[in-house]
Amino acid sequence: MKWLKPIGFLTMTLGLFYLLNFPHSTLPPLGKLFNPFAGFWQNDNSQDEILSHRELPELQDVVEIIWDDRRVPHIFARHAHDLYFAQGYLVARDRLWQMEFQTHAAAGRLSEIVGLRALEFDRHRRRIGMVYAAENSVRTMMNNPEIKLAAEAYAAGVNAWIKKLTPATLPLEYKILDYQPEPWTTLKSAVLLKQMALTLSGYGPDRLMTSTRAALGDSVMRQLYPNYPPLQDPIVPANTQWNFQPLLTQKPANEFHPAMAQSFDNSFSKKIAAARLVQTGRKGRQAGSRPLSGSPRYDEEQEIFKGSNNWAVSGKKTASGYPILCNDPHLGLTLPSIWYEIQLIAPGVNVYGVTLTGAPGVIIGFNQNIAWGVTNAESDALDWYEIKFKDESRREYFYSGEWRPTTTRVEEIKTRDGATVLDTVIYTHHGPLPYHKNEKPFDEEIPPGAAMRWAAHDSSQELMTFYKLNRAAGYQDYLEALAYYDCPAQNFVYAGVEGNIAIRHNGKFPVRWFEQGKYIGDGSDPAYDWKNFIPRAQLPGVLNPERGFVSSANQNPVAANYPYYLGWNYAAFERGRRINEFLAGHEKITPQDMMALHGDVVSLRARTILSRMLELLAQEKLSDEQKQILADLKAWNYEYRADTKVAMLFNNWWRELLDQIWKDDMKPGEQALKIPRSDVTMNMILHQPESSYYDNKTSPARETLADLVLLSFQNTHQKMAQELGAYGEGWAWSKARGTNIPHLARIPGFGRMQLPTPGNFDNVNAITNTHGPSWRMIVALGPEVKAWGIYPGGQSGNPGSEFYDHAVDKWVAGEYFELLYLKEANTAEARLTGRTILRGGK
Repeated sequence: MKWLKPIGFLTMTLGLFYLLNFPHSTLPPLGKLFNPFAGFWQNDNSQDEILSHRELPELQDVVEIIWDDRRVPHIFARHAHDLYFAQGYLVARDRLWQMEFQTHAAAGRLSEIVGLRALEFDRHRRRIGMVYAAENSVRTMMNNPEIKLAAEAYAAGVNAWIKKLTPATLPLEYKILDYQPEPWTTLKSAVLLKQMALTLSGYGPDRLMTSTRAALGDSVMRQLYPNYPPLQDPIVPANTQWNFQPLLTQKPANEFHPAMAQSFDNSFSKKIAAARLVQTGRKGRQAGSRPLSGSPRYDEEQEIFKGSNNWAVSGKKTASGYPILCNDPHLGLTLPSIWYEIQLIAPGVNVYGVTLTGAPGVIIGFNQNIAWGVTNAESDALDWYEIKFKDESRREYFYSGEWRPTTTRVEEIKTRDGATVLDTVIYTHHGPLPYHKNEKPFDEEIPPGAAMRWAAHDSSQELMTFYKLNRAAGYQDYLEALAYYDCPAQNFVYAGVEGNIAIRHNGKFPVRWFEQGKYIGDGSDPAYDWKNFIPRAQLPGVLNPERGFVSSANQNPVAANYPYYLGWNYAAFERGRRINEFLAGHEKITPQDMMALHGDVVSLRARTILSRMLELLAQEKLSDEQKQILADLKAWNYEYRADTKVAMLFNNWWRELLDQIWKDDMKPGEQALKIPRSDVTMNMILHQPESSYYDNKTSPARETLADLVLLSFQNTHQKMAQELGAYGEGWAWSKARGTNIPHLARIPGFGRMQLPTPGNFDNVNAITNTHGPSWRMIVALGPEVKAWGIYPGGQSGNPGSEFYDHAVDKWVAGEYFELLYLKEANTAEARLTGRTILRGGK
């Protein structure tokens, strides 16, 4: 018995040691985390201290870093190698965990950090070829001496910072998630760029459109899913003439219908075609008919998530007589923020702007001669091809009348517990086949049994574009830089101190026949392959238009007279048209006017359709509270301000009305189809008041548009009253909607939640619950360039730093920081707070 006490004590000690030094479920090893000498206590704001000097043997010469009051580094180097080495070193100092985590996610390696719960996410990233795409780009990067130097020097700088880390100075997230950083490589930088390509071009409703076409037929598709939707104001003015001979491609004589689409009952298509195209008084379906199940797909979510604005105004319309350029890319909001602010100065370059954490150079910014910004092009960069295999081994597939061998890539997915999951990905000449017919895709947009042809899989030199833009002195340099840029395609806006303004819809676009890529293609027919690409000189663009400005907001790049087919799934008209009417209506424009436009919250959607909805609303059937709401709607100025009470009701009412109009037409049996775009529905409401689409064919009565407007209004009021209470202050836009900026890894307490933001996705100030302007920039060119900018976060990735989220409240309020563009390291400026000297080991 005398051994029981020591044995019990030893057991408790071992148990406590195990509890404190190893992770358990979602808990980190608590002993490590709470260690007073190396745990989270060390991650306070003491890490904000500016070092006076440091010896780094990898440097070729002295590098000076001047820090301003927002911890923006201004790097002065004497060689390009040292410039990018210092950039990598400083970005890693502030954002190392973010850099690593986002590239782990992009490469399909989260299971190494969080275990098997991330397995399907990782499998998806491997199967769509993210690392395969990055490897292709690295080979091209390494063949370019300038980019090879920049990428390798940047990686060396990151690794120099990693080498100096100790358990105490590791970023907090490493301690919480219990893992260690690994050496940075040029492949990681390429993976980061491919993640941006995936975010901005790795989507498309081809699968859903193919199903919808099979159910509805071509005639209805042309009516409900037009390639040039109504109310558009294109990026390149509609009266532009195209003076070139376009390349041609031949459409196959026989239309291809994928096997996955043949499961639809043709009778549904015939009924829709007969009943809907001919706007006659069709009777409703008889009572007792089988109700339709499933949920229709309304892509307003896509409208919300995709968006950015940019514009440039000629000196003819500005107070200064010099151009002004503005940009606000809309992306998912997280802390740390996606962007890192920086100035890079070396022989031949003095550029200021924001960079992606993990890539050298400045991505959006300006120098003393030019400014540039980007919005997503939205043109189709991804096609899907149905593949016919010879047998279940999938070693051969049918193409051009013969069986062709596939290739395979074995992906090793390592997990936190040490196990390795092997996954074999089949590749055809089109690209990878992410999911087989008997598998459920991680992303429902991926068609099982189809191969992926994506422009981002090809080798490319996007970094060269930014390398040259950083050094550009004028318009011709801008054009030369864009020649290297492939994917994700962007609308590059330009302004130069020489007076030019321009915009180009730039990227690698295949020459397609009309509507090629809108639906799943035939993987066995060479006619469906990408054979040629639109020559750069024939891409849409405009220089110094007569109206005195250029702009883009993800809308159609061109009018219907452009000779190439680029795609169809562009943003609706609201933001682009609002920007253009603002710029057209102002003269003597100042930077303050541009700040007002960035913050503009006028909804052209509401302005276009609300009055018609109110006309149709049967006021006599409303309750007293509903009549009060109606009165406020009539008085509303269509602005989504934080204190507006009726903005959320209009949003929800519109969505409810869309559901009432389309839910019975877009659900054949168990299969939900794609609901038409909001602008198509809006146009129908305005110009087809007797359309038979308003009749609910699942009911015996014949519904009118007025019936649906009343029903949707009452349903919306009831749902909002249940959620928010009686109509009052609780319905205010900032309270009912709000905006969340979560931590990148969704660690509780490290984000900023329920922010009282104005704006909506269809406003120029396109803020939503989770997305918004990730960087607002205004550049006023002239003899001395001046600029203003802000992003929702801060320079530091350390949640314990005062510079982690210090700009968030100002971003919500629509305020800006004036950007310090330095020319010399010894500049006397009150906002400069420190200096760091980095010396080489020579």
